[in-house]
Amino acid sequence: MAKLTVNGKAVNINASPDTPLLWALRDDLKMNGTKFGCGLALCGACTVHINGEPARSCSTPLSACEGKKITTIEGIAARGLHPVQKAWIELDVPQCGYCQSGQIMSAVALLDKNKNPSDADIDEAMSGNICRCGTYQRMRAAIHKAAAQMSGKKEA
Repeated sequence: MAKLTVNGKAVNINASPDTPLLWALRDDLKMNGTKFGCGLALCGACTVHINGEPARSCSTPLSACEGKKITTIEGIAARGLHPVQKAWIELDVPQCGYCQSGQIMSAVALLDKNKNPSDADIDEAMSGNICRCGTYQRMRAAIHKAAAQMSGKKEA
């Protein structure tokens, strides 16, 4: 039995300790916002936060999550849309949308650490997330928009 804190709630998952967090979230907790992409921690579609750090849930075993705070795409909008999500919508970032929950989770983690990222900062933070539709320019613009909104600055 794995005892986790997911989106601020204590949960128990009856699964093998080597079960990837992704499958516990999707199958056991019925939280399908986190996506399966490659299964090798290469594409970023499965990105969640573990203690505030972006992590690939497809390759993170439950045993590595006990006693840690896990936040999923559902958790960042618990009190209304996060500024990153708002910017994503306002700038029509997604095309197919499949990778977007992982993209958003990486963007939120970046802005939690860096309130005013440069293009280079954004490119580095987002480099582990693949978008087959190629909406990288819109993602970058949305991250800048969210950063401005979060800091109370007017956009350039």
